Amino acid sequence: MDRRSFLRNSTLGAGAAAAASTLAAPAYAQGKRTLTMVTSWPRGFAVLDDAASYLEQMVGEMSDGMLTIDKKAPGELVGALEVFDAVSSGQADMYHSADYYFINNHPGYAYFTAVPFGGTAQEVTNWYYHGGGEELHDELGLIFNMKGLLAGNSGSQSGGWFRNEITSADDFNGLKFRMPGLGGKVLGELGASVQNIPGGELYQALSSGALDGLEWVGPMADERAGFQEVAKIYYTAGFHEPGSALAANVNLDVWNDLTAQQQHILRYASMATTHYQLAETLANNGAALARLQSQGVKTLQFPNDVWDAFGAASKKVMDENMGDELFAKIRNSFETSMANSASWIGKSDAFYVEQRVRVLGG
Repeated sequence: MDRRSFLRNSTLGAGAAAAASTLAAPAYAQGKRTLTMVTSWPRGFAVLDDAASYLEQMVGEMSDGMLTIDKKAPGELVGALEVFDAVSSGQADMYHSADYYFINNHPGYAYFTAVPFGGTAQEVTNWYYHGGGEELHDELGLIFNMKGLLAGNSGSQSGGWFRNEITSADDFNGLKFRMPGLGGKVLGELGASVQNIPGGELYQALSSGALDGLEWVGPMADERAGFQEVAKIYYTAGFHEPGSALAANVNLDVWNDLTAQQQHILRYASMATTHYQLAETLANNGAALARLQSQGVKTLQFPNDVWDAFGAASKKVMDENMGDELFAKIRNSFETSMANSASWIGKSDAFYVEQRVRVLGG
């Protein structure tokens, strides 16, 4: 059913329900449903738990309380990185997380968060809703009994926090660094000892020396996490996550048991969450960065030869997965969409921003 038909039928359905309200009140009350959503984010975590909380709010408001989400933080039902298996098996109804945490289940999941030298937030959204990405998310989900949904995007993520400056790619050799997804595998190619540690444990790992450095999200979220208290070198641009999506995947049996209206509510609430959360992040990163700098944080960019090393290692990591037919299908679809988007963005938005800075400064 297309959106216009859905809205028309929903309106007719609402009218019929109102007309029969005195007769059908008990059945209407019985129609309420609550979905248990496990998340990878501690409560109150900037950006990430913000997105999960907004999704919870939107579903309740859009359904007038008939469909609600019971959000669980890590440890309340399962651990932060156990949410995928919990939803796949039916232990929980849905999760809110970053799908690249689960590339050991299938490397194709990286594309539903971010891949090295991949798309910006806008390019990811273009692909997902207009380039076949959502259908591929569902095709991948069939393997694991899940319906795919995107619900959030943190935008371009920073290169990370370090105790010492990175002057060459050799500086990554032996570095104990936290970076999930295929980006982490890229740093592994450069000799880093890469670890995937949940967000709630990162401050302690960095302050204790268990990590030499880490990447998290961006100034707004990183400031809230307090990393500036234990590291003072901050690389503001990274190769690994140029537009990081978040996922709200639903157990497929649960999804199929929902009414069409409930499915639409979840999908549209997820889309609203992506738009809201990206705007929240971008609106607050600049001020957060200024506060970090006022606390003695030194902001830097990686040298060009380091970017070149990132690029060479990224190609190797991406090509290693091309033997998987579904990964190759997802990658080809993504890169085709990204090339189409870039052909216009480079001649419009990117050029405009370059000229605005040249003319007005900033």
